[in-house]
Amino acid sequence: MMAKRISGFLGGRLLLAQDEGGHRAGTDAALLVAATPREVNGLLLDVGAGVGAAGLGAALLAPEAYIGLIEFDFLSCELARENIALNGLDARARVFETDLFDAESRRAAGLAPEAARVVLTNPPFFQRGSVRVTPDPRKASAHVADAPLEDWTRACLAVLAPGGVFAMIHRADALATCLAALVQRIGGIEILPIAPRDGEAATRILLRGVKGSKAPLKLCAPLVLHAEGGGFTPLAEAIHRGEARAF
Repeated sequence: MMAKRISGFLGGRLLLAQDEGGHRAGTDAALLVAATPREVNGLLLDVGAGVGAAGLGAALLAPEAYIGLIEFDFLSCELARENIALNGLDARARVFETDLFDAESRRAAGLAPEAARVVLTNPPFFQRGSVRVTPDPRKASAHVADAPLEDWTRACLAVLAPGGVFAMIHRADALATCLAALVQRIGGIEILPIAPRDGEAATRILLRGVKGSKAPLKLCAPLVLHAEGGGFTPLAEAIHRGEARAF
């Protein structure tokens, strides 16, 4: 039986039931929440949602949006449903338990093509065969993908409406792969490097763009997470409380 723990996320503004032995929501999820556009209405999808941390966090910044959590893992879906209820979001959120890569499976789950106004996603950061994989299959699925990133982004864009906003967090050293996966599909891309400390190289990137846009790419000034004393910078602290946007 899965052991779970309920804890606060985004400064306690969100309650999350999570598998004690599985992947836990942290800075990456908080940063993805901070990529939520302003004045969102309509459907906002968290793709590869896990227990729903990013999508339900985005609900705090987008009170007019309806939240959909796309996830394939059965136990994660059960926790995501519990988290919707824990946070009183039953009227504004639902889980789409489906295979992201299978259009028929998406339709059977009730998800129409190009239905979303916003897609947020934190895909697995590594390709199977490129890293040593943990023997825990649920931890492995959060970090290691069987399909290439291009397939993941193509499936994400299949559920995103023309003119909709796509946002993704990934490793900084995967920037070239990320851009190659999005070329000719997303325009107006903003790239936000995430650096652990001032003067250090970025370890994460947030990318955000618009489906079908022809606008040029923009490279933003880095977001620095930690101050000299070791704590978060004021902006990073506000992001971890779910009270600030990254863009």
